[in-house]
Formats: sequence, C-alpha cells, structure tokens
Amino acid sequence: PAMASSSKSSPWFAPLIVCAFLACTANGYNPLSAGYYDRSCPSVQHVVRSVMEWKVAANPAMAPAVLRLFFHDCFVTGCDASVLLDSTSDLESDKDSELNDSLAGFHVIDEIKSLLERACPGTVSCADVLALASRDAVALLGGPAWAVPLGRKDARAANKSAAEAYLPSPHDNITALISAFAAHGLDARDMVALSGAHTVGKARCHHYRARVYGYDGEGGDSEIDPAFAELRRETCGAGGDDAEAPFDEQSPMRFDNAYYKDLVARRGLLTSDQALYGCGGPLDRLVEMYSVDGEAFTRDFVVAMVKMGNIPPPPGMPLEVRLDCKRINNY
Repeated sequence: PAMASSSKSSPWFAPLIVCAFLACTANGYNPLSAGYYDRSCPSVQHVVRSVMEWKVAANPAMAPAVLRLFFHDCFVTGCDASVLLDSTSDLESDKDSELNDSLAGFHVIDEIKSLLERACPGTVSCADVLALASRDAVALLGGPAWAVPLGRKDARAANKSAAEAYLPSPHDNITALISAFAAHGLDARDMVALSGAHTVGKARCHHYRARVYGYDGEGGDSEIDPAFAELRRETCGAGGDDAEAPFDEQSPMRFDNAYYKDLVARRGLLTSDQALYGCGGPLDRLVEMYSVDGEAFTRDFVVAMVKMGNIPPPPGMPLEVRLDCKRINNY
C-alpha cells in the first residue's frame, strides 16, 4: 500500500539477514553505523527522542505523520531528505506532488534540526533526523524500537516528477505494488511488513472513495465488507474529499497488528491495502500470520525499516549535510 502511507517471486519468504547493529552501506559514499555520531554529536538520540515525546504528547497525530514522511522520502531518490525541501524558483519540491499533498510533520523535523544545529553545528543530516524520528514515532505509539544505522547525507535537489513516478498509489493493485517495492530492492515480505505502518494514522476520502463507492477502474471493488463500505461512505458524505478516516478503527493510534486483522476481514481502507490479501498464496498466508502473531509482524517490520532506510541516493548525486532542512546550503 501506498505510504500515501507497498515485492517478488520464490525468494519472498527466504530469511532476511539484516542487522541494525552492523554497519551498512547506503549511498555508496559512507558506511552507515548506529554509532556514527557517538563522538561528533553524542546527544543526537536524546534530542530527537525528547522533541518527539513533546510533539506527540501535544498532538499524537504527529507520530504517524513523521513515519509517513520517512516512507515518502526513501521511495523517491533514496533516504536523502529531499521530501523536506521547499520549492524555489529553480526547484520543484517533492512536497508538491499529488501523493504528497497531505504530508505533515515538517515542523517537527525542523525543530529537532534547529536544536541539533545548536548542539552540534553542521553535523547531523536531515535524512538521519528523519530516520531517527520515524523510529521514535513507532516506539511512542507502542511499537518496537531498534538501532538506526546513521551516516546519511542530504540531497541538494528535489524531484517532484520522481515522487509522482515512484511513490506507490492508494489505488495500486498487487502487481503495481510489487513493482514499486522491488524497484527499491524490497521484497514481498518487506512490502507486507512495511504496509503495517497503516495500523496507525488516517487517509483522506479522496484516496479511498473509489474503494468504498465501488468504482476502482476495474469494474468495482468486491473485496470489501459491505458494512465497512457503508460506514466509510458516510464519512465521505459528511465531509467530502478532505474527510479523514482511520486506517484501523479499533486502535487507530496504537502500533499493533490490527491492520492485518482488518485485511482478513476485508476492511482495508485503501485499494492498495486490501490488495495484499485475497488472492491466495504466500501473501495471504503472511497477512494471516501477522494478524495472529503481533511479534512476528514487529520483528519483520524492524528488519524492513532498516532495509528501507538503507535505500541509497543515485550514484554521483550531490549530497551534503543541510543546515536547514527546508533549503539547500548556499556555498
């Protein structure tokens, strides 16, 4: 599913050996390591966590918003903080693409970065801030925590057209989702686990209208619980395209495995959510396993988040440590 808020052939369920505690190479320039800032900015983890705790306590919706920012960053030109850049006269921001029009939480990242610039000037990249903040967002919602490999650098450009081309769509079928994730080296298990981020947060009616009204472009969506469709039509009817509904109504702000229970019950909110379940075969078995085994889900989610966080920018792309996450440095 779109990380609007998602894989491959027989190796789908081969064991993935990804250790968050070991150095990983991300962008071809620097090895990533959980201890990257141990000497240069030892307070980085504390600063990020403190701001996240404060912002989420004031507005819990900031947790899924920040998590979504990380997905929407990594799926364009790698995890390079390009999604945080504002548009300028010669730069079209990722933010301005249609699938990014409801992104939020930018101010949270800006606040963290501002504090880090005072503590460790010119040291911590915006891309690393976003990676750490997304981990803390999950933990603050009751989900797992993990050691985040660090050492990313920030892009000196944005790419609106790439955002429009590479971000999974809420209307994608399973074939399109497999292709979108495989393009970034993420397999079927990664896709299904990462899609579980939709166990928290909300989507706009604009993105699920086709599913609940039954005109998804393929002759209607029969893979939906009729009572759930009626409930969501009421939401759209009351508030129009901007009306929001939770991905999971039972525990919308708790990071748990309820998303998969919803899929089994044919109550996935987006077409791209429900696409993960109902075709039979290995994907269905994986969704069913996660629906009854929350620990299996969180283990696989951590592995997949580390793997996604290692998606590199294209070779040769100019990178830097931005002083302000909204704009490139002026040299």
